[in-house]
Amino acid sequence: MSMTHWQAAFAARIARDEPQWLAPMRAAAMTSFNALGFPTTALEDWNYTSLSSIAEVPFTVGASASSTTVADLTPYMINAEWPTIVLLNGSYSPSLSSLDSIPAGMLVMDLAQATREQPALMQQHFGTVATSEHAMTSMNTGLMQDGVFVHVPKHVESETPIHILHVSDAAAAMSAKFPRTLIVAEAFAKATVLESFVGMADVAYFTNHVAEVVVGEHATITHTKIQRESDLATHVSTTEVHQARNSHYVNFSMAMGSKLSRTNVYTVLDGDGGGVTLNGLYLGKGTQHTDHQTRIEHAQPNCFSRELYKGVLDDASHAVFNGKVYVHPIAQKTDGKQSNHTLLLSPDARIDTKPQLEIFADDVRCTHGATVGRMDEAGLFYMKSRGVPAETARRLLTYAFAADVLETIENETVKQALEQLTLERYAGSGNNTAHAAREH
Repeated sequence: MSMTHWQAAFAARIARDEPQWLAPMRAAAMTSFNALGFPTTALEDWNYTSLSSIAEVPFTVGASASSTTVADLTPYMINAEWPTIVLLNGSYSPSLSSLDSIPAGMLVMDLAQATREQPALMQQHFGTVATSEHAMTSMNTGLMQDGVFVHVPKHVESETPIHILHVSDAAAAMSAKFPRTLIVAEAFAKATVLESFVGMADVAYFTNHVAEVVVGEHATITHTKIQRESDLATHVSTTEVHQARNSHYVNFSMAMGSKLSRTNVYTVLDGDGGGVTLNGLYLGKGTQHTDHQTRIEHAQPNCFSRELYKGVLDDASHAVFNGKVYVHPIAQKTDGKQSNHTLLLSPDARIDTKPQLEIFADDVRCTHGATVGRMDEAGLFYMKSRGVPAETARRLLTYAFAADVLETIENETVKQALEQLTLERYAGSGNNTAHAAREH
């Protein structure tokens, strides 16, 4: 595949005024991307997902002027009182952001400001977790426009979520965006970060997002991602996490938008006594293609991992789930559980699922499993016998299938927001079906 278009975009970006330490990193990343190219289905991790439909599309890096206002963002805010930083079409928008309520001690800022005001922290952490091993990460590093830096100092704890809102509007048509997120939690820190990706217009664009998360000793980061891109968009997101001793990382991924989406979550438990929880829900319709890839690397002993992904697929949608748990020889006393369950609502919907365990230690407890099924006819018959209309019963059972993984979300406001999105998809909004679904 020709890299000429992307090389030209890189040349335009590298010419900008940037810190001396960042330019060589960008150049090295772009060299790596040129060598690797777009992933193809010949690669094991990409067997079922092809990016060929966008590889040769001459997307513009960056978007034209936008007229989006704060009022336009109201439906996507989750909670207007939370600190919210908005990336509009890939670039930080001060006028749309609201950062007055940042918890004391924490830093939340766009990457341009962070490189100016926090150069030591940026150099210490940026690019250390998400490396150029993966083509899409290399592409993001080379072509990155903007992003968000969240720093939680030692012993600082906050229950108030930081909302990073990635917005694509009509001005994003035929553009490519490369936002970057860097989250650093020092020892004994605790924070919650919510990332939302929303498409406000029915236009085609490409998002290639990378998040790096550093979780220090005894620290906890809760990281939720909601993907509601345009139905014509292509969305690729990679989250890479490094965990120190006795740390805990909690990730929830909600995928319901995009024509094609790929979500990678990779974490390394690199300290004794750490834990990771990866949960997610994917909702497919039409011809949507949704791919989730996870990798949990147990590199030290006495760590635990929990993973539950559920999906509901309708029409001719297609989902992929590949979850890997790798246990190093030194990682004795590992305790890992992994599950993937998918409900197919249509004979044309399909799922390719592959939970994997690679264990090189002998004193471990690890289980994995996957199920694929269709509507519970016995449950459907029972509800109909109780006077529930057939279509309402189907919607209720569909919502009930998805609801238990949503219950794993600790923040009540986030949980209710995702429950509402699911209700709107399968039970309608503001009607008797929705109320009945909540009661059941």
